[in-house]
Amino acid sequence: MTGVLARGLAVFLIAFAALGVGGIRAHAATDATGVSAVADALRERPVYVDPSMARVLSDADADALAAKIEKADKPLFVAVLPGDFPTENLFQNLRTDTGVTGLYAIRLGSRFDAKADSSVMPNTAVRNLVTSVRGEDALTQLNHFTDRALANVGGSAPGSWSEGEGGGVDTGALIGVGAVVVATGAGAYALMRRNRRRKEAERRAALDRLRVVVDEDITAFGEELDRLDFHPAEAGADDAMRADYERSLDAYDKAKSFMAAATRPEDVRGVTEALEDGRFSLAVLAARREGKPVPERRAPCFFDPRHGPSVADAAWTPAGGAAREVPVCAADQVRLAEGTDPAVREVDTEYGRRPYWDAGPAYGPWAGGYFGGGILPGLLVGTVLGSMMAGPAYAADYGSGYGDFGGGGYEGGDVSGADFDSNDFGGGFDGGGGGDFGGGGGSDFGGGF
Repeated sequence: MTGVLARGLAVFLIAFAALGVGGIRAHAATDATGVSAVADALRERPVYVDPSMARVLSDADADALAAKIEKADKPLFVAVLPGDFPTENLFQNLRTDTGVTGLYAIRLGSRFDAKADSSVMPNTAVRNLVTSVRGEDALTQLNHFTDRALANVGGSAPGSWSEGEGGGVDTGALIGVGAVVVATGAGAYALMRRNRRRKEAERRAALDRLRVVVDEDITAFGEELDRLDFHPAEAGADDAMRADYERSLDAYDKAKSFMAAATRPEDVRGVTEALEDGRFSLAVLAARREGKPVPERRAPCFFDPRHGPSVADAAWTPAGGAAREVPVCAADQVRLAEGTDPAVREVDTEYGRRPYWDAGPAYGPWAGGYFGGGILPGLLVGTVLGSMMAGPAYAADYGSGYGDFGGGGYEGGDVSGADFDSNDFGGGFDGGGGGDFGGGGGSDFGGGF
C-alpha cells in the first residue's frame, strides 16, 4: 500500500501543480510551444496539436483520436508539432516533463517517430510499429499507429486524464495540509481500485478470446482420438498400447476440465500442456500399431500445434524478422523446402485474422503450454508476441516462467516522474548523437525518413 500511496501522491501533486495560481488550464492547444507546454497538455488528454499544425490535424480529428485512446484506457500520448520544433533530447525531455510511464508518438512536420518505456512496449515493437506507418499522411498515419499500438501497449491510461474531465477543479477544496493528505489517500485508494478493475476486465476479455482458440484445439484433439479408432481389446493390442491410449484419454479429459475451470489467461497454459502430452501419446501409439520405432519426444509444430509433434527443425524467417530454427511437422517441412508458406495457425483479432504470434499478449500462456518456457524466447524473437513477453510488465499481467521473459517495475500510466530509463527515449528524428529526434542511420530506426 505504501507504493500505491506514493504513486497516488505523485499523481495528486502533478494535478495540483498543473492548476497553477491562475486557475484551470484549458486542454486545447495554447500559444505556448515549448516541451513543458506539450507535457502539460498531455497530462490532461492523450492528444496535443500545436496551434500552427491545426491544418494537419483538425480539432475534430484530434478529438476523435483522443476519444479512441481514452476508450481503450491505454497510456498512449500523441503530439503533432511543427517541423522546426527543437529536437534535441525531445523524447527524453517530454517524458521527463510529463512524468507518466507510457508510449509517446510525435508527428514533427512531415516526419514521425515514437518511443516508449520498455515496461509498456519493447523498443523492437515500437520500431516495427513506426516503420509500418512511415510515408502515410498525418491523419492516416496517426490513426493506423494508434490502432496498432493500442493492441500492444501495456498498462492503463493515467488517472490525470479522468481527473481533468468536467472542466476544472475547485482549488479551495485543496487548502491545508490535512486536506492534501486526505485527498491523496482517497486518490491512491481509488486509483488502486480502478487499476484492479481494469486488469480484471482485460483478463476476462483475453480469456474469452482464448477460449475460442482452445476449444478448437480440444475439439481437434478429440477428432484425432476418433480417427485413431483404437480399441484396447483389438487383436495385436498390448499393455504398452493400452497405456498410451489411456494417457491420451486422460489428457483429453484434463484439457476439458482445466479449460472449464480457467479464470485467467495464464490458466490456459495447463490446457495446452495436457494437449501436447496427449498428442505425443497418440503419436507413440500410432507408431506401435504400425510396428515402427517409438518417436522421440519433440515440441509440436511451431506453425500450428494441432499438426502434432514436430519431426525436424527448419529455418524460418518471419516478415521483417531474423532467421531462426523452429520445430516443424512433416508437411510444413516440405512446404518450407519447396519455398511455399507453411500452414500457419491464425486467430481472430480486431484487425482480422492474424498468426497467433501477432495476435496479442494473452497467447503467451497458450504457446507456453505447447512449447515450454525454455525454447519460447528463441522461437518468438522478433515477433509481436515475443516483444511483448520480453517487457518487464508481462509477467505481472500474464504470469512468468517463460524462459528469458519476465520483469517488474512501473506499469503504463503510472506516475514515475523522472524515474525512468533514459535509454528507452534516446535517439530521435535527426539520427545524430545527443538524443536528437530522427532515424537516419544508427541502430534505432534503420534508414530513417
